[in-house]
Amino acid sequence: QVQLVESGGGLVQAGTSLRLSCAASGRTFSTYIMGWFRQAPGKEREFVAAINWSGKSTYYADSVKGRFTISRNSAKTTVYLQMNSLQPEDAAVYYCAADAARDTISTTARAYDHWGQGTQVTVSS
Repeated sequence: QVQLVESGGGLVQAGTSLRLSCAASGRTFSTYIMGWFRQAPGKEREFVAAINWSGKSTYYADSVKGRFTISRNSAKTTVYLQMNSLQPEDAAVYYCAADAARDTISTTARAYDHWGQGTQVTVSS
């Protein structure tokens, strides 16, 4: 049973930071590309960031570049999303996802095989 569990969401003020975590279990995720997506009410799910298996390759949406950082622990069991300078437009449900099939990062949600249940991030102005 593949399982991704996100944590770390919450309510914060604009300009502050949050760190999201995604714990992976049930499979060897060490070779998977891991990504973060988000979905705000009434909007489509959008790509935020992704990291390859080694951690040496990352990719960010333009909207978060320079503010968010994706990383994974050495055991390749947990992926993090450090979010700095949060703005009200960053408010959404954030989802962790795993791509088991590809060697290169995709920004398309359909490329990812496994998904977490999501964690809510709310940013007050």
